[in-house]
Amino acid sequence: MSDSAHAHTPEAEKLDLSKLGNLPNNFLYAGIGGLALTLIGVFFSREQFAYTYLFAFSFFFTVIMGAIFWNCLHHATDSEWSVVIRRQIENVASLFPYLFIFFLPALACAAILWKWWGLKPGDDVLLDEKQPYLSHWFFLLRVAVYFGLVSLITLSLRRLSVKQDDDGSGTHTLAMRKYGIGGIPAVALTITFAGFDWLMGLDYHWFSTMWGVYLFAGAAGSSMSLIVLIVTALKDRGYLKVVNDEHYHIMGKFMLAFTIFWAYIGFSQYMLIWYANIPEENIYYIIRNQGNWNLLSTLLVVGRFFLPFPILLTQWIKKSPQYLKYVAIWILGMQLLDIFVVVLPVLKKTGFGILDVLYALCPLVGIGGILAWLLLKRISSAYLYPTKDPRLAASLNLHN
Repeated sequence: MSDSAHAHTPEAEKLDLSKLGNLPNNFLYAGIGGLALTLIGVFFSREQFAYTYLFAFSFFFTVIMGAIFWNCLHHATDSEWSVVIRRQIENVASLFPYLFIFFLPALACAAILWKWWGLKPGDDVLLDEKQPYLSHWFFLLRVAVYFGLVSLITLSLRRLSVKQDDDGSGTHTLAMRKYGIGGIPAVALTITFAGFDWLMGLDYHWFSTMWGVYLFAGAAGSSMSLIVLIVTALKDRGYLKVVNDEHYHIMGKFMLAFTIFWAYIGFSQYMLIWYANIPEENIYYIIRNQGNWNLLSTLLVVGRFFLPFPILLTQWIKKSPQYLKYVAIWILGMQLLDIFVVVLPVLKKTGFGILDVLYALCPLVGIGGILAWLLLKRISSAYLYPTKDPRLAASLNLHN
């Protein structure tokens, strides 16, 4: 709960990029260099390029989609606690439209990534049964809907939030609530069906009705971890003094909740598929439990649940930014490993090598560097927290 009896409005803050030195440009140069090395890889192996690029894109897609979920949830539930960190959630979420540009190279490799793309009617009975869903025109239409609808929601929420900083009108809060309520099902459908199209579609014979929920669990937990890192980085530079240990406590509790939820959904999916023992379903786990993929699958189970779970149970860790940030880094690393284990085994069924890891780092640095540069631009373009939100006083005096 919260108590706003003795609330006062602190001075508004803006990030001065000049105080970060060469950091923004370093992100930009790293991104350009990573993408250049990725493109050079096309000349060595188009398949390697396609799969490693999809891996990097999918990682950032899930994290940004998670931030959009948190933004919509804040408004839909009329949350008070998250007001002081909401602007950073908005900043990450507002990167979503740029993902359309980063998706284009993967779309150019459609015939390599999604084997059904080049098949004709009659080539595969199973594919014929999945028509017209797995068809070129409907696939492209869904891509347009994903990026168009979610971009509209995301940019509208940030535009209204920044506008409220100027005029303080409560009508913006009501408008954002409507976008938030509508945005939650839009996010759910987008991450589910994009996951079907881009990741489950890597093997169109395989299917899982829990796939969308599994991806959502990872996206929500990893995006909250990213927000912890961004907020902590700003506090370390003297900003966001309005964020206190109580806010970290709630962020840590959400990290714990989605650590448990990810494990629950992951186990449920594994158990149901293995118990049914249907060839079209269990092939997913058969591939990922042979060769050295088994090592990564085991590491994912241990690292994504059994290690962070007992740590996040402790209250003092959740209330300590300097310790919680290391847990956040670990969870983001496990999300990276999760997407790697989802994508690359389709190409390297018998196991991976060190070159596969090095190949994967190039698009990861490339896309990540550009997005980090864009994020810093976003952060510096508005106040670091909503200065005239009607729930700001309650958020400043949070107790939980």
